Amino acid sequence: MKRREFITLLGGAAATWPLAARAQQSTVGIPRIGIIDDSSAWDEFRQGLRELGYVPGRNVALEYRSAEAKVDRLYQAALELAALPVNVIVTYGSPATRAAQQATTTIPIVMIGIGDPVRAGFVTDLSRPNQNITGNSILGPDLIGKRLEILKECVPGLARVAFLWNPDNDSNLAFLEELIIAVPALGLQLISAPVRTSNDFEGTFAAMMRRQPGAFVTTNDALILRHMVQIIEFMTLNRLPAMYQTKEPVVAGGLMSYGATVSDLFKRAAWYVHRILIGAKPAELPVEQPTKFELTVNLKSAKSIGLAIPPMLLAIADEVIE
Repeated sequence: MKRREFITLLGGAAATWPLAARAQQSTVGIPRIGIIDDSSAWDEFRQGLRELGYVPGRNVALEYRSAEAKVDRLYQAALELAALPVNVIVTYGSPATRAAQQATTTIPIVMIGIGDPVRAGFVTDLSRPNQNITGNSILGPDLIGKRLEILKECVPGLARVAFLWNPDNDSNLAFLEELIIAVPALGLQLISAPVRTSNDFEGTFAAMMRRQPGAFVTTNDALILRHMVQIIEFMTLNRLPAMYQTKEPVVAGGLMSYGATVSDLFKRAAWYVHRILIGAKPAELPVEQPTKFELTVNLKSAKSIGLAIPPMLLAIADEVIE
């Protein structure tokens, strides 16, 4: 996959679901599913619905609202969906889930890819959410130590690691807390690189590089995903080894990732929606955690920054892109 195509993958509207087609959907008498910030990353969710027998416009309607990952617009998008009303709202990431949580306490919410749903306050317990929210976790924070260990194996003499994160994302705060614990335990120093808006990246990168990081880690925050092409190009230009949360950025040209597969989380969310539409209560549907984690390495990217990946690491990688 070319880097420019990655913009469409994570930030653009899905080509197979044009706005005109959505507008033609008849919503009379059929369940309605609300989606905030559609992109082709949602294709697996739509495929999951199809496999469960749901055909948009025939026996289910998909209602879309755009917020462009902007915190001040997420709440308005969620309010609009709640006012329709929809039968269920599906959200990706903590900021969108927080907006939906604030918009309604009665409409079921299915969350996708949350770092720590309990710490974020979305559920009281993973096994029994006890609220109107359920879904799945990406378990990102619990894996940060392993990601740092892999970076240390790949980068001789690694001393400082930069962390690009969004302070407005509860899951990113959980990542930061885990990093603060894991970094000194591995003899490393942490460089915080926060971004809240699209205008922050240039200044944050400049400040980050002045502190001379030896490696870089980031999250799957929606704002960060929308700028992933820019991030990958910056890391390549500055020959900075980067560890990503999921393999999609690695396929697009990033160096490596260790974590759950996002497409699986989206597809699984369709099952939650199905259960709710046939009568299940979100409070009775346990929040799922991924059980499989994949190491993906892009050898072409490694060569472009002059990094030799240890053979032992390549031997255990789930996927090596050449």
